[in-house]
Amino acid sequence: MAALYEGYTLCGLVPAQNLSHSGIQGIEAERDSDHVVVTDSTRSITLYKVSDQKPLSSWTVKQGQTLTCSAVYNSQTKEYVAVSDSKVIRIWKEEDILLDKVFKATVSSDVWKVHCVPGGEPVVLFQRGAVRLLDSILSAPQQPIEEVLAQEEAIRWSTNIVAESQQFVIFTTEQKGDHFLCLQRLNPNTLQKYRLEREEPGLSPLSFSASYRDKHIRLLYLYPNGHVYQSVVSVRGLGADEGAQALPLPRSLLLGLPVGEGLLEAASALVLDEAHVAVVGVPHPSAGAGKDFLCIWNTNFQTLQAGKEMAGKIYGQLWVFSNKLFIPHGKTLSVIPYECPKSSLASALGKLRQAKTEESKAPASVSSWNNILHGEKAQPSRTVETRKTRPNRKSQSAPSLTFDQLLELIKTAPVEEVQKEVDGLLSRSDIQDLHPLVGQLASTLVSRSLADASFYTPSALAQLVHTQSLCHSVCPDLVLLALERKDYFLCQLCLQFFPDIPEMVTCACLKAFISMPDIDAEAVSLVPDSVSFMETLIAGERGQVGLQNGFSPTSIDEGHSDGTVIKTRAEDKEKTSSPPEQNCPVGLRKAVLLNEVLQTPYSDTYLLPHLKDLSSQHVVLFLQYLQFLYLKYSQDAFPQMHGLRSPSLTQIMDWVCLVLDAHFTVLVMTPEAKSLLMNLHSFVKSQVRLVSELGKIEGSLQELSKMKMKKEVGAYSIEVIELF
Repeated sequence: MAALYEGYTLCGLVPAQNLSHSGIQGIEAERDSDHVVVTDSTRSITLYKVSDQKPLSSWTVKQGQTLTCSAVYNSQTKEYVAVSDSKVIRIWKEEDILLDKVFKATVSSDVWKVHCVPGGEPVVLFQRGAVRLLDSILSAPQQPIEEVLAQEEAIRWSTNIVAESQQFVIFTTEQKGDHFLCLQRLNPNTLQKYRLEREEPGLSPLSFSASYRDKHIRLLYLYPNGHVYQSVVSVRGLGADEGAQALPLPRSLLLGLPVGEGLLEAASALVLDEAHVAVVGVPHPSAGAGKDFLCIWNTNFQTLQAGKEMAGKIYGQLWVFSNKLFIPHGKTLSVIPYECPKSSLASALGKLRQAKTEESKAPASVSSWNNILHGEKAQPSRTVETRKTRPNRKSQSAPSLTFDQLLELIKTAPVEEVQKEVDGLLSRSDIQDLHPLVGQLASTLVSRSLADASFYTPSALAQLVHTQSLCHSVCPDLVLLALERKDYFLCQLCLQFFPDIPEMVTCACLKAFISMPDIDAEAVSLVPDSVSFMETLIAGERGQVGLQNGFSPTSIDEGHSDGTVIKTRAEDKEKTSSPPEQNCPVGLRKAVLLNEVLQTPYSDTYLLPHLKDLSSQHVVLFLQYLQFLYLKYSQDAFPQMHGLRSPSLTQIMDWVCLVLDAHFTVLVMTPEAKSLLMNLHSFVKSQVRLVSELGKIEGSLQELSKMKMKKEVGAYSIEVIELF
């Protein structure tokens, strides 16, 4: 069955004052599946990296100007295209800052929208129905634009798709209650127009969605009475222009959605694949009135497959990119991952079972500690076939539990039996896709562990994390449960494998790790890879300390001109020849756990408030550890262990700056932190100096690359290159 997973917030919204509009004009795909461009309804365009939930760049038009269509990304030229005040086309690159200073062209007719498919050339659709390639418009911006639509006809919706290696612009229009579908082929340039069948008097479609499949363009549209229709047009049947003649377009009823009392006001239906449709703003059949839901319906069998209640007002807007639904609701733009397996009657009824074929005699390997930690092959004892050859175990005579039976067993059975059955499920070869099962298993295990203090299955939870089918959004209480039970090995695994751990949880882990006694930490079993790194770092031979990464410990006090630090020549000589021993301020295993925190993704905006919860004692200790790491990384003799899991120098410096920002006032008032602050100041200053020098080198190399090489160079020549 289709599934909607736990979503996350991409950005906040500023809805219109009457709350009828979300404030978002459009969302378009960018360079890859993890980047989108969001255009608001007034003046701003923002580029987001979806997985990081953070903006990368933002552009705004001047006060008094308005963006009148959503910005698109031209992957061929790596440029953005948008239209302001209906007639001004703006083109810019990511490094541009001010939209007022980028390329602009004013056209002679109002623009409805600019469309661009990945790898294709942008297309301009004018409000009166004319279509032009962007390049042809820019070659002569003031060229006359013909009027394709009738006098009282207006465009309501548009998109573009690639079909049969040709680009089509698809748009719908309305004229005196009649609705039309227009298909504009770009090469050759032909337009075909169709008339949609009328619905009940006074009802107009709320949303449109188009897709291409099996040499046919399929138009999906939703009416306020809950009827979802589909009309199909053959691509090969599109001939020459028929002028103003509109052909009748047959339709078929795909879904009759429940609308309750009255009609839908803000709703949208979006095609996901050949059998699934995402619907927002339509009441859930089993929920009460006044609740807004995002649902996935199976059109083949008329069944509701998945539903998720959305907090706040629904605006009837919905976008889909790379198996993620983007939906504005309330004051939030949320991203909801989804999955739509192949449609069948069994899956629609929730009774799909994977048949075990004769060819699958080879045992399916299971995530084991040896395999995960040391790269060894999984032992055959972890497979279904070998388990069945051990008749001395009483439970092997019984058939394997179904997944639903296992979920019920977890709620009441003892720890040993639960662990055994989870092992059995993970080792079964007849289960092809564990992704939808792992989340339910983990949530059930965590729920019982939170309710029952005597129940906890660390091994089973660790195995589920190792499947890499879990994330924090799917099981949000897992990390906090591990902290509560002091299962630091599981905490380490979650920090390694979860890409979406909230900053609040990251800080909770940091606080737990830094406050843990070293004696307790040394008893913790951790991933050997990360332990090996710290063992080498702490026990490694100290060589001559030189200038690396822009910093040398012998020059810590260099640049202090206030006279607070006075060194004799003898001291300098002694320091240069024999650098001071750098002792790690925390135990080895505590350092390993702190390294995991340093490598966890975060947004500094959300992390800083939670960092303030650390006590001054823990802040000083944490900064001392960061100083230790930096000094070790700055040594020429530092072993480059790229194969081991370790934080980067950039991550270390970022955390230094974050902690200083969060606790600067407290640190200034703490006497024991004075020398530490001075050293950290030197670290940061050395990194700034390093980056500055690297920037100069980069500029010089760029100038060298621009220089034209002489075609005729003798057998012997001397060239002098001057770098400015």
